[in-house]
Amino acid sequence: MKRIHGFGALALPVLLGLGGAAFAIGAGEAAQSKGPLTCAIDIKPSGQMLEIAGVVVADAAISGSYSFEVRSAGSSGNSNVRQGGGFALEAGKPATLGKVMLGGSAAYDVRLDIDANGQSFTCDEQVRG
Repeated sequence: MKRIHGFGALALPVLLGLGGAAFAIGAGEAAQSKGPLTCAIDIKPSGQMLEIAGVVVADAAISGSYSFEVRSAGSSGNSNVRQGGGFALEAGKPATLGKVMLGGSAAYDVRLDIDANGQSFTCDEQVRG
């Protein structure tokens, strides 16, 4: 299993501009995909809510399955949202694999698992509202 660490919302414009080759992540660190896929967790504030999405770019056309999960635990309760299914990507075109809109005051653990062409990839991030 290849592990690709989660990337902040600041990285997404760069990810899209470079077609997934390399990009800066939230705290100014750099990452580079070594496989056919590059993924990011995209976080967009929207009023009192957060839009959280898994975004993927492939170097070549590829298909497979994914699981997108967002979990939170706090004083106001627990939540667990899971989405998944099959996908087909065109080379160099970003695609959203899973998207949720949640309250912006909680902390969330976000994970995108991808299985494609016999390989497994993981992109994850902890998000604070």
